[in-house]
Amino acid sequence: MLAITVQTENGQRHIRVTTQELAGLVHRIGEDGDRFLVIQRIPDLPDVFIQVWHEAGGDYTLEHRDGGPDQHFQVTVGAPEPVIAAMTGWALQEHDWGFGLDWAPLDLGPAPAPPPPLDLDDDARGRLVTRLREVLAGGYATRAQLAELAEEYLVSGEHRPVSREQAWQLADRMWLERVEEQAAWTGETDPERLARAFTALEQAGITAREDFACCRSCGDAEIGAAGAVDARGFVYFHSQCTDAAARGHGLTLLYGTFDGSTATSVGREVVAALQESGLPVEWNGDPLQAITVTPLDWRRRLVG
Repeated sequence: MLAITVQTENGQRHIRVTTQELAGLVHRIGEDGDRFLVIQRIPDLPDVFIQVWHEAGGDYTLEHRDGGPDQHFQVTVGAPEPVIAAMTGWALQEHDWGFGLDWAPLDLGPAPAPPPPLDLDDDARGRLVTRLREVLAGGYATRAQLAELAEEYLVSGEHRPVSREQAWQLADRMWLERVEEQAAWTGETDPERLARAFTALEQAGITAREDFACCRSCGDAEIGAAGAVDARGFVYFHSQCTDAAARGHGLTLLYGTFDGSTATSVGREVVAALQESGLPVEWNGDPLQAITVTPLDWRRRLVG
């Protein structure tokens, strides 16, 4: 797997693709609504990316950026193979990934002026920063989602105290602080053990979703359409459960069946998968009671 995310024009987002899958995505683009790919590393870093644009019958325009506007370059090639080689090498962080291509600096004009400092009182600033830290600790937000939250969190009627530019500046600063913090983590974390258990459950015919929906009502209404049509049951936790886990309160898992039958068997499978992944579980066997993963050290690495 490559430690990248791939965004497509048609709204798809692919996380940790293989080299073969990346090649397939490059070969695919060209038709209306599906003409470009934007690739970011995991974790995402501001102004670090590689992207390609292609329309059927035309050349491939490949760009990469590594920081400020003076580090943005472009090249045009006539076939997908050099694009695939460059993107794969970039993803693997090979030192010579761009050799052999005639890169030229891309002039994007003067850099925009930095936004003015936030004009917030101590209470508003504290509430905003606290909420952003909670979402970062949860680990599921992208940089764009974090910036949107920073912009919208303090809105009251027509009063918008944080501009879009200020929101991005704050979100990126806090994002990078979290990236630096997680760089010291070693080994498999509890959220990664959880993801491993959910993957096993998915492969066994149980729809398993992390940080799914905003609450139980929405989750129960939407989970049926989230997985395979022949899934035997489901397990998920919503964003409020994520917040609780990030605060150190353990993780609540909601589960059930799609045919209205008792959920006991699904609950047992969920518990077994969690325990197989090395996670502690509390559940009394009652299908009406949620499964709790506790104690839990919630350190989820950012993706972006």
